[in-house]
Amino acid sequence: MMARTLEPLARKIFKGVLAVELFGVFGAYVLFRKMDTSQDFRQTMSKKFPSILEVYYKSIEYSGMYGIRQQDEEKWLNNKS
Repeated sequence: MMARTLEPLARKIFKGVLAVELFGVFGAYVLFRKMDTSQDFRQTMSKKFPSILEVYYKSIEYSGMYGIRQQDEEKWLNNKS
C-alpha cells in the first residue's frame, strides 16, 4: 500500500526534475547561440563571466573552429587604443 501512495509523488518529482533539465539545456543553447553570433556579447561576457566565455572558446576550438578568440582579442585591443 505504501508504494502506491508514493507513486504520484515520485512522478511529480520526476516531471519537475525533467522540466528543470530541459530548461537548463534550452538556456545553455540560447546563451551559446548569443555568444556565437555577437562579438559585443562575447565582450560583455569576458568582463562579467570570463569562465563561461572560456568554455565557449574551448567548445568551438574542440569542434575544429579556430581563430574566434584571436579575432575577439584583436578587436577589443584595437577598440581600447
